[in-house]
Amino acid sequence: MKITFLGGGNMAAALIGGMLKQGFKAAELQVVELSAEGRARLEAGFGVRVVASIDDASLDCDVLVLAVKPQQLRDAVAPMAGRLVSQVVVSIAAGLRLADIGRWLGGYDGLVRAMPNTPALIGAGITGLFANAAVSAAGREAADKVLSAVGSTVWVADEAQIDSVTAVSGSGPAYVFHFIECLQAAGESMGFDGATARKLAIDTVLGAARLAAASDESPAVLRERVTSKGGTTAAALASFAADGFPAVVERAVRAAEARGRELGDQLGRD
Repeated sequence: MKITFLGGGNMAAALIGGMLKQGFKAAELQVVELSAEGRARLEAGFGVRVVASIDDASLDCDVLVLAVKPQQLRDAVAPMAGRLVSQVVVSIAAGLRLADIGRWLGGYDGLVRAMPNTPALIGAGITGLFANAAVSAAGREAADKVLSAVGSTVWVADEAQIDSVTAVSGSGPAYVFHFIECLQAAGESMGFDGATARKLAIDTVLGAARLAAASDESPAVLRERVTSKGGTTAAALASFAADGFPAVVERAVRAAEARGRELGDQLGRD
């Protein structure tokens, strides 16, 4: 399977690195990257073909991954309009809808929209994907193989749900980082030095996440099991509840979802 990346930034590099570890050959991968520095980095780091602009060889691929910034995508894909035949085009540009991308590509409809998250940079991401009706089962499998190189994948049946994926998992790492930040600050307020408070906060979140991932029990059940009536954990959770913590989280996620839709409207304008 031949894969071309339009854009060679951090996420593209993570995908390429993950694919090489999974057994893809460097000769199967190529990148179109404007930056001379970026081209040199990719060539040295991965040994893949890297070019400054789209050429016939770069379009001779099975999967074309659009990995440029959303604001740059319309101009970046313009040279491809009318030149695509059977490639599966996978966009990881946040917010942009397939109808707009397809229009910029001259009416091409073999499109998949994907939303990875930043833990993909260490091979621990999760990506939500949606394919339009023109993409075959084999095309979906090819797209999944690319994104699963940096973590797990989930498919959604409605493109609008990609905005929801963005709100939950795309932006989700920032929520977790903020919680770690706050937990560390609380530890420091109790007299721990910064390094100790940081370790306590990060290792607690990491261990709890690993326990939740390994368990068949729901997070609610796991929470209940470590909450003794009248104990310290119960006191903390009561404080969370009094401050409306579940509602705070839901409002935040819905705000992210709404902003994603707004960005889709803005970025998709011609």
